Amino acid sequence: MIKNPSALKYFKQISKRAKNMKIAVFLDYDGTLSPIVDDPDQAFMSDAMCSAVRNVAKYFPIAIISGRSRDKVDGLTELFYAGSHGMDIVGPVSHTEFDVHPNCIRSTDQQGKEVSLFTPAREFIPMIDEVFKTLVENTKDIKGAKVENHKFCASVHYRNVEEKNWPTIVQCVHDILKDYPRLRLTHGRKIRPVIDWNKGKVVEFVLKSLGLSERDDVLPIYIGDDKTDEDAFKVLREGDRGCGILVSSVPKESNAIFFVREISEVQKFLETLVKWKKLEAKQQHAEQTLIEE
Repeated sequence: MIKNPSALKYFKQISKRAKNMKIAVFLDYDGTLSPIVDDPDQAFMSDAMCSAVRNVAKYFPIAIISGRSRDKVDGLTELFYAGSHGMDIVGPVSHTEFDVHPNCIRSTDQQGKEVSLFTPAREFIPMIDEVFKTLVENTKDIKGAKVENHKFCASVHYRNVEEKNWPTIVQCVHDILKDYPRLRLTHGRKIRPVIDWNKGKVVEFVLKSLGLSERDDVLPIYIGDDKTDEDAFKVLREGDRGCGILVSSVPKESNAIFFVREISEVQKFLETLVKWKKLEAKQQHAEQTLIEE
């Protein structure tokens, strides 16, 4: 906690660095915006958190990067959404590299609004679907086991499984993956394609899509609680490019610079960020008025 001071207590330090900078906000979902629960289908943002995220989107470019499939976190049209650890990204239509990339297509969202879809692992969809069906069949007799298909990756949940049956699940997953050398098992029993793509790459891609990657007046802020978020923290820490904030109630080794203890503090940080931006805008307006007079 000494290495990673509180983002709330040190907000003045963050805001001092952010003065006259363009901030881009990146957020993990589970454990950051919504609570981690036994049934992942029941993990939702609270109304207050939704409001906080929506208000942030009024002032800053914002992206949610989740291990979930994109359709399970999508909902606010103002945002970039990256599901399946960034292998399924949707964002506003632009005229940048986001739109001309070979793995990018134009589509329409649920409201009929035109959007851009980027799927760097599209070729793996049939393979993931095949593995998902096999996992469901092979774990159906293990009480409490649940398998999720995130379209570009699959997750095996064992929170509700008796501990004595954990080795059975582990062996089941390993046995299946023997036939799929292009897939790998990552932290938390997640099965993902073997491609050079992670949350850090997503941050760089979104910044480039927004035309912000080559500017020296941009401060990306990334908030997350998972090991997969470390790739993003590392990208921002290298060259002091941005600010990583770890969500954790206990001390952890991390590439993040700051921490918050729980989801309620994430919400408070986002609300504080918006208040600061409003105040800064008022001050800039007042200064401009004085200059004109």
